[in-house]
This record gives sequence, structure tokens and C-alpha cells, in this order.
Amino acid sequence: MKRMKSPARKDMKVAILCGGRGHRFKEFTDAVPKPLIPIGGRPILWHIMRYYEDFGFRRFVLCLGYMGNEIRTYFAGENARNWDITFVDTGLDTNTGGRIKKIEKHIRGDVFMATYGDGLSDLDLGALLDFHREKGCVATLTSVRPHSPFGLVHIDAENMVSSFEEKPVLDHWINGGFFVFDRRIFDYIEENDVLEKKPFVRLAQERELAAFKFKGFWKCMDTYKDHLELNDLWTKGQSPWVH
Repeated sequence: MKRMKSPARKDMKVAILCGGRGHRFKEFTDAVPKPLIPIGGRPILWHIMRYYEDFGFRRFVLCLGYMGNEIRTYFAGENARNWDITFVDTGLDTNTGGRIKKIEKHIRGDVFMATYGDGLSDLDLGALLDFHREKGCVATLTSVRPHSPFGLVHIDAENMVSSFEEKPVLDHWINGGFFVFDRRIFDYIEENDVLEKKPFVRLAQERELAAFKFKGFWKCMDTYKDHLELNDLWTKGQSPWVH
């Protein structure tokens, strides 16, 4: 992929939701927040920010919560690269919508990017931004087709097993994060909202929520198994989010 760095992107903010407790990661999160769990020796949050940088984005708003000071400390030195980072304490148990709402005063442009602090992809962020602008709506999410967590058994008309299929890509689209928001998004969010519930439902009803369909690499580090799989890709030199 050829990554074009538009001059306008250097001033656009990228909000990253990195305040959750990571309950499914008790192997790590009693000691470190989930966004600092390492992939190839670097926190997954660092990989996400590095990926955005590849497309010309370097101004980040980190929506902190659980063990937020650990994230501040990590980026206090050379790990911050040449990034402009704003750290915002959005509350220990604040929902995703509430975290976005609490950074409103830090967003001065008409459009900003946002994503979760636990997902990696080889998505063309420039194409995503162009798509959002073409649609002219309040919000755009990246929709992906995940792999089934289970292998499938195919059964014939006589109830005999005909074949097996190992964890195929599902037919349904899900929310993969990697958002683009018009600042009008703040009018749709209240302090305690879960972003993916009432705000997104209302946006969809008003036809203000677009979906950028993406069929490339996407992986959410939701469980310890996901962590092992991402590190395995790194070890094998098969990490699509790194070029």
C-alpha cells in the first residue's frame, strides 16, 4: 500500500479509547493497562499510533481511565516519538461514548479520527477519510467480517459429515472501530452513553452513520489468545500493520 501523507492530516486529531479495565486480560491488567500489553516488545497502543503516523496523523488525544498514569509515564520520553499527545482523564468506569464526550474541548477541527486502543489493521486510513468526506455524514465506522472462533462442520442431506472448514470468515459485518467523526458527533452523545448503543442507533436512524467496508487484515486483541496470535504474526514477520 502506498501511504500518501496529506499536509492537512498533521493537524487532525486522532482520539484513542484506552481507559477500559480489560477484564478479559487478568493475566496482564492487574499490573498494566490493556493498551500497554506488548506486541513484539512494544505496547499495542504504540503500534496503533505508529500506524496512524504512517498516514500523516501525529496529533493524538488519549482517553485515559484505568491505570492512566502508566500510559502517561510510558509516553513521557522517547516513546512519544514526534507525536503531539494530549492525555485526558475520562474517568475510571466511563462508557465509550462518555469518553468521547469528555474530549470535546480538545477537538478544534471539523473532523477527527477515533479508534479503540486494542485493534490492529492494514486499513488505508486515507481512503477511509476520503470516503467519510464523500458521504458528508456525521460519522463513519469501519465494518469488517471477522473469522468464526470455531471451525465448521458441513453435513450432507443424509446427516453425514461431508467436510470441515477451519474458522471461516463470517458473512456478517461488524463494527471494527477506526472511525471518522464530524464534530457534530458531540451533539449525539450524553455523558453516560455507550457510543455503540444510543448514539449510533440514532445516527443510523437519521442516516448519518456510514460504513466503510473493509476486507483486509483486522484483528482485535480481545483475549489472551488474540495476544498470542498477534505476537506470533510479529515473530514470523507477518504483521500487516507494519511496513
